[in-house]
Parts: sequence; C-alpha cells; structure tokens
Amino acid sequence: MNLPFKKRILIYAFGNPGRQDDGLGNRLVEELEPWLREKGLDNVELESNYQLNIEDAANIADKDIVVFVDASVEDIDDFHLGLVEPSEGRSEFTMHAASPAYILALCIRLYQKHPETYLLQVRGYEWEFLEELSRKATQNLASALAFIKERIVSGDFQEFLSED
Repeated sequence: MNLPFKKRILIYAFGNPGRQDDGLGNRLVEELEPWLREKGLDNVELESNYQLNIEDAANIADKDIVVFVDASVEDIDDFHLGLVEPSEGRSEFTMHAASPAYILALCIRLYQKHPETYLLQVRGYEWEFLEELSRKATQNLASALAFIKERIVSGDFQEFLSED
C-alpha cells in the first residue's frame, strides 16, 4: 500500500494482559501487527508494555503521530479517542507509572519535539487474574481495531476525535 506521504506513526499499548480486559491495548497491537505486514505499512511501529516509563519520551520524539492505547474502566462506548495535551503532573490519576500526558511533556522538554499524540481508550469490564478478554471487551476491541486501521491508512486522527 503506497501512501503519498507516510507519516511516522507509533501505536503504543500499555496494560497487563494477565488482568483480563486490562490487556486490551496489548491485544490490539498483537492483532494489528500481521495486518501492517500484509499491507506493507512500514511507517507504523508497534510497542506494547505493562506501563509507560520516562524513557518512552525518547521513543515518541521522532514520530509524527503517537497513539497510546489502554483499557478503560470509564463509562464510554466501545472506545474513545482523545487528544493528549502535555502535562508535567506525574501524579495524574492513572494506574500506570507515568501518564501519556507526562511522557509527551517530557518529550517536548527534553527533545523539543511535539508529535500529534492521542489516547485510544478501549472499554473493559473484567479485571480478574486471567489472560483472556471478556466477551464484551473482545467486541469493543474489534471496533477499535477497525477504527485504528482506517486512521492509519488515512493518516488522519484529528478529524475523528471522540466528542466529550
């Protein structure tokens, strides 16, 4: 698949696959990988981890678009795409070591780079110590996966931000 201008995109999932639906982001990256290979989309990098760390500021510095993907306990539809604004506050409420907003702020401060950054939250329901997704979360994953594929091909995430 040849695109006129290939934006450098990073899809970065974080969560714990051993806690049922907390692994939604990780699963999205797993399922996206063969599709990217099949389509020849070598401008898209995938990353998956249990949590974000300050070192991730370096990982996003050379990207045009960064999409962090995480499971959500919030009362959202299947998924929600939001713009990430930089924030120096590490103490934002998050179950992870650092928030996407903090990683973006570090990237700007340390590397003087400001990639277009989003958070794709996929609704989860079950959080037990199991390595399988709940049925409803699996359906939400399918919707989020179709959405992210469309956005990767178009290179446009801004137009499809969820309304708050």
